[in-house]
Amino acid sequence: MTEVGVLLLQDRGGLCSSAAVWRLLHRHGWSWQCPARRALERDEQTVGLRKKDVWPQAE
Repeated sequence: MTEVGVLLLQDRGGLCSSAAVWRLLHRHGWSWQCPARRALERDEQTVGLRKKDVWPQAE
């Protein structure tokens, strides 16, 4: 949210609170929580290998 606030500050010349930024994004259908769909470039095989091999080591 802070990145959007900085962009608004640069573009509009005014400072917005995080609540104002959230209301603005929400009004236009944006959400910070999750993407609407998976990326087209996503490689399921690579993701599966990473989950199996790398993720347990990171935990």
